[in-house]
Formats: sequence, structure tokens, C-alpha cells
Amino acid sequence: MVVVFGLIALVVVGVLVVANWYVWRRLFHDTTRRAGGVRRAGAVLIAGGWVLAVGALVAERTGAPFRLQQILAWPGFLWLALSVYLLLAVLAGEAVRPLLRRFLERRARARTPAPVPEPERIPEPSGGGGARTEEPAEPAEPAEPARPEDPAPAPAPAPAPSRRLFVSRVVGGAAAAAAVATVGHGTYGVLNGPAVKRVTVPLAKLPRAAHGFRIAVVSDIHLGPVLGRGFAQRVVDTVNATQPDLIAVVGDLVDGSVKDLGPAAAPLARLSARHGAYFVTGNHEYFSGAEQWVEEVRRLGLHPLENARTELPHFDLAGVNDIAGEDEGRGPDYDRALGDRDPARACVLLAHQPVQIHDAVDHGVDLQLSGHTHGGQLWPGSLLAAAANPTVAGLERYGDTQLYVSRGAGAWGPPTRVGAESDITVVELASRRA
Repeated sequence: MVVVFGLIALVVVGVLVVANWYVWRRLFHDTTRRAGGVRRAGAVLIAGGWVLAVGALVAERTGAPFRLQQILAWPGFLWLALSVYLLLAVLAGEAVRPLLRRFLERRARARTPAPVPEPERIPEPSGGGGARTEEPAEPAEPAEPARPEDPAPAPAPAPAPSRRLFVSRVVGGAAAAAAVATVGHGTYGVLNGPAVKRVTVPLAKLPRAAHGFRIAVVSDIHLGPVLGRGFAQRVVDTVNATQPDLIAVVGDLVDGSVKDLGPAAAPLARLSARHGAYFVTGNHEYFSGAEQWVEEVRRLGLHPLENARTELPHFDLAGVNDIAGEDEGRGPDYDRALGDRDPARACVLLAHQPVQIHDAVDHGVDLQLSGHTHGGQLWPGSLLAAAANPTVAGLERYGDTQLYVSRGAGAWGPPTRVGAESDITVVELASRRA
């Protein structure tokens, strides 16, 4: 097992080295005439970015001093996002490069004037009347000697860049600008706060009296060294503005300890809904001290559902622990949460990961609310998320059970989203008897 892990790690490192060499070559080597400061600066930028990124990841997972995590997180995590889009942009540039070169060649040919043929010389007649007398040549005037006060000749202009160098600069500059703009826009979207989505979910067992019941689904806030108290307050304000009947926080609330992030999570105490706010653990809680965080959210006024169920007036609300808790003996227990319930009542299950849907189907759940995927967060990450999850985002049906997956309110790692905007979803339950 250790050998296999080592080989996989070696392959990953090799791919990263080759990819970053390729980016450096296209952006710095191919855009300069000779070795010098620009190429060295490019190498330092790329290598330094990865040192910061690895440092940020290691600092977060090892519980380094929180101030150090904050110092490393912003530049390190943003470099992770930027490196992805630099690589994608440079790869896209390979398709543009030959087209631009061909265009320049055609334009150069069109501007080159056609050669003008020399006029035909007519020879003079050789015969005739007397001999020609040649005019004496005038003596040439002597050239004036150069005077000391004459200005020196102007220096020759620098040679224009070659066509290949020009193309490399245009494509490389466009790729860098596109990558920076993409990451900048995606980061602004996260920091600006999640948008509100609304979806209606009909439930066959829901009584008429519960028609229109609104559940605000919040997942993947990821409070940590980047997203702090201000972001938590923005999420709380957005949720409260929807005036939900119930709030469901479905995991991955934090990336860090209660000691470091307790103040950042404090605004959650102001979550307000008629039937209260409920919480289930996500996998990141088990990296951050799940037991302590369960107690902290309880202190803040949320109701943790640890493999438990509560009977609301018109349906059952259940919650199970995340799969990651199995390593601590605190994994999901569906029999405990759902085993003795009345099957005639509608049941809504809070479970962090979409893959838990298959157990929900086996236990007759009507609706499962999940997060975890972030919708892929950084395109084309959605393709990887789709390979690992039955549903990446949105509402889908599995037999008699429906699954809704939120893209999440925050972001993990880079505070950036591309092609997967953050959201808080208001799920409105609909009775088929209404």
C-alpha cells in the first residue's frame, strides 16, 4: 500500500513539474529574446507560488498558529486557482498560435509591393555618318572634409521582434490576462456572498397544512483563515432575509478549531426561523474537532442532529453524521435516526454528502438535503465532482426519494468559484393534496 501511494505521489509531482515548466516556458521563455531577469523572475514567481500553496495546505491541516495560516492562505490558495487557469489559458493559446501566425504571414505578403520590371534598353545604331565625338568629362568637385562641429550619425533602431516572438508575446499576454480576470471575478463572487436560489419540491406524504413550508439550506460555509466573521454575518443576513420556516446547515461549517474560529462563527447565533435552525456534521468538521464544534453550535442556538430525528408538526426532520466520522466511531447511523419512525409521515433527511442517498432510499426518506460538492467550485472541477457524486448540484429523483444538492455558500481552499456560483437555497415543500 505504501509503495502504491508513493508511486501515485511521484506521478502527481511529475505532472505538476511538467505542467509548471510548460507554463513558464510559454509565458516567460518564449516571450523573451535571451536568458535574463524576466525568465528568472518567472521561475521565482511560479516556484514561490507553489511554496506558499503547499505551506497554506500544510499549515491548515497541522493546526499551525492561526495567524500563520492567515498569512499563507490568501497568496497560497489564490495561487492554486491562478495556476489552474494559467495552464488552461496557455493550452487554449496553442489553438490560437498557428492561426495568428498565418494571419500575420498573409498580411505581410499583402503589404509587400510587386517587383517593377526594368525598362528595356534600346541599343544605339552602330553605322552612319561620321565618328561621334565624346564630350570631355567635367572634373569632379573635391568632397568637403567633415567638420568637427557636424552632429554624429543617429544610432540604428533596435531590431523589431521576429514574427514568432511577437506571436508568443500576444498569446502569452492574453493567456495571463484571461487567467487573472477569471480568478479575480470568481473571487469577487465568493467574497460578495452567496445568491439565493428557490426550488419547489413536491412530497406525496406532505399534508395540505404544510404546503409552502420553506427550508433555507446552507452548506459548505467553510469559515477559516480566509473566510471569517464578516463572511459569516453576510451568510446570516442572507438567510434571515428569506424568512424561512426552518434553517438546515448541512455540514462543512468550518476549517479550524473552536479556539481559532469561535469568534468567526459567533454571528450564527442570530439565525432566525420559526421552527429553529438545525445542523449536521460534514467531513471537514472531523478535520477540525467535530465533538467540540457540535457543542459550540449547540451553544450558539442551533440544534445538532447526530443520527437523530425530531418530529415537526407535519413531517419528520432527521439528520445523520458524515461518513468521515466513521474513523472516530461516529459515522452515520440510519437505524438510530430513522428506524422507529412512522412511515406514513413525510421525512426530510439532512446528510452532508450526496452519496448517502442510497441509504436514504433504503430507509424510505422522501427528501435528502446535501452539500459537499460545491458544484465543482472551479471548472472543470465539476467533471471530477460528477465522477465522485451521484448528483453534483440541483434536484434529482432516486426511486421514491428526491435529493437536493446545494453548491454551498463559501469555498474551500481558493476563495474562488468559476462556473459554480455559491448559493443558499430556499426549498419550498409542496403538498400534492393542496
